[in-house]
Amino acid sequence: RSSDLEYPDEWLRFGNPWEKPRPEYTIPINFYGRVVDGEWKDTHIVLAMPYDTPIPGYGNDTVNTLRLWSAKASRTFELGDFNQGDYIGAVLGRNQAENISRVLYPNDNFFEGKELRLKQEYFMVSATLQDIVRRYKASKFGSRHAVRESFEQFPEKAAIQLNDTHPSLAIPELMRIFTDLEKLAWEDAWKICQATFGYTNHTVLPEALERWPVHMLQNLLPRHLEIIYKINHLFLQEVSAKWPGDFDRMRRMSLVEEEGEKRINMAHLSIVGSHAVNGVARLHSEILKARVFKDFYEMYPEKFQNKTNGITPRRWLKLCNPGLSDIVSDRIGEEWVTNLSSLENLRGLVNDDTFTDAVGKAKYENKLKLTEWIQKTYNIAVNPDSMFDVQVKRIHEYKRQLMNVLHIIVMYNRLKDDPDREFVPRTVMIGGKAAPGYHTAKLIIKLINSVAKVVNNDPIIGDRLKVVYLENYRVSLAEKIIPATDLSEQISTAGTEASGTGNMKFMANGALTIGTLDGANVEMREEMGSENIFIFGMTVEEVQALGKKGYNPRSYYESVPELKRALDQVNLGYFTPEAPDTFRELYDHLLNHDRFYLLADFEEYVKCQDRVSEVFQNTALWLRMVVHNIASAGFFSSDRTITQYAREIWGVEPTPPHARGMDRSRSPSPTFAKSQTDLTTDTESTKSKSGTKKKGKLGGETFV
Repeated sequence: RSSDLEYPDEWLRFGNPWEKPRPEYTIPINFYGRVVDGEWKDTHIVLAMPYDTPIPGYGNDTVNTLRLWSAKASRTFELGDFNQGDYIGAVLGRNQAENISRVLYPNDNFFEGKELRLKQEYFMVSATLQDIVRRYKASKFGSRHAVRESFEQFPEKAAIQLNDTHPSLAIPELMRIFTDLEKLAWEDAWKICQATFGYTNHTVLPEALERWPVHMLQNLLPRHLEIIYKINHLFLQEVSAKWPGDFDRMRRMSLVEEEGEKRINMAHLSIVGSHAVNGVARLHSEILKARVFKDFYEMYPEKFQNKTNGITPRRWLKLCNPGLSDIVSDRIGEEWVTNLSSLENLRGLVNDDTFTDAVGKAKYENKLKLTEWIQKTYNIAVNPDSMFDVQVKRIHEYKRQLMNVLHIIVMYNRLKDDPDREFVPRTVMIGGKAAPGYHTAKLIIKLINSVAKVVNNDPIIGDRLKVVYLENYRVSLAEKIIPATDLSEQISTAGTEASGTGNMKFMANGALTIGTLDGANVEMREEMGSENIFIFGMTVEEVQALGKKGYNPRSYYESVPELKRALDQVNLGYFTPEAPDTFRELYDHLLNHDRFYLLADFEEYVKCQDRVSEVFQNTALWLRMVVHNIASAGFFSSDRTITQYAREIWGVEPTPPHARGMDRSRSPSPTFAKSQTDLTTDTESTKSKSGTKKKGKLGGETFV
């Protein structure tokens, strides 16, 4: 196996039996062209063809529709070129058009300013918005003829949530539809637009925020650039009126960045064009207000909210972990499936040995299944009695998979130095994907595999320490891994992870967490109590203080012997004797830059890991902590999250089951009586994790 190989996930190779093509609702999407007196002319047209997939609710007789879009050429075949022998030219236009939805860049917290990516974002946004407007104008009885001419009620009938900045072109696109096509006055259109959109931020990393070059927008979407310029002009007039003469503030808040290459800041556009802005964990939302969007919070404090992420208990407990689910339901009933907060009833069973033993048995059975799968898939024999220590998430420097690898090397060195020492056996599993252009992330994957090769084949180590890199990490694989995990690694630098949802999935499935006070870890600790989670490392305030003081990673390298030895082994090719310089770049980066304070937190991380091993040996204590974790997972339900979005941003209330003519006993999950569209390309909570690249359709999640 090689860590250097990447393969596309051709998920539509054999078709999709659940989807239904809807060619009758095909929509034209415009690119390129020129603008003359506000009119967009001479455009290149690509067709967006919808494919609908039914999404059934849980036990409530409600089926929503997920609409995805596939790019089609307006002219599929040039017969003239074919007759002249130009067989490639005959289908060239078709291939170029369909490239838009052929491969999706699965970037996560890593921005690559590629024109195809911009095309994809606009393609999906335009198709979805045109579809929303068509449905708004049409009769609810199914007539295809427009019956609504006024758009005053539009925000009452449709709510559009911008899931990060990827769909932020929806703002100028809706303004284009309203002003150019529907002939609304600018002021009326802008008021409706702001009332319709909400913006969810998913990252605080500057390099992840989209900033599209003006020249690219000018070429691809010239009319939208004009609209963005007008939005910016009117917005800066507001800023100037509130803070007269504060030109530095105007520069900071402008949608147009003038330093270096002229760019459009899509996060600023999303804030200005929305009526609500939220982070996805309490700490994250506070960082947005205090640091990332400080100027905008000072101008629009009423816009800013928090919506802590959640997970669905149907998939992430009932479906993926039937053994544990049955044990829980036997004791407290099945209400938790639709009301996860009822898991708190398990608190009274923390000291019930019969219950904790049953939970432990369910965990061990899951570990046996995963052990068998690892043997079959990777030909690695792991010890099911060892601690299953797991870190699965996107590969990124801020998530600090490198720190995990260095700890593996420390454990390896300890065993090599003293093979007879007391050691709690561990199987460390790391999985995740890297963005296509993220060289450092790919180097980290290679290091994991190189260390695994040495550790797993050392006879002195045996089965006391094993390392498994989980290839092609995706939802279906997560359903195997999460129920079998003992220790969940959530070790990002404090102040960098927006929320995380994997941390919640592990918690609900009875894994204990080792982590920093970052993202939703903070709220998890509050729910379960600090004695039931392993917290280490600097806080956000301490990270900021060290940065201001002047961080010198070399001082930690020189003062922590085990760290120095591990880094030297990486640098000098201990794990890659055939190519000793392979990881010198990682070594140099950590010692000279270490932007995410890995070396500063490392010594405390190792000590915390030693504490984890000590507790793991006390089975009764460990299982009591496990039950505390499961019992405290109720707050982190996506049902709670979506209800908060619905009530506090979209302005809708659930429709009671009996009002829909249903049997209440069969309808535990409410539906919401308003059309809501989540314009999403590839964020964690909704994207497929089944491959580095996706072939086929791009889509906005449209729930009607």
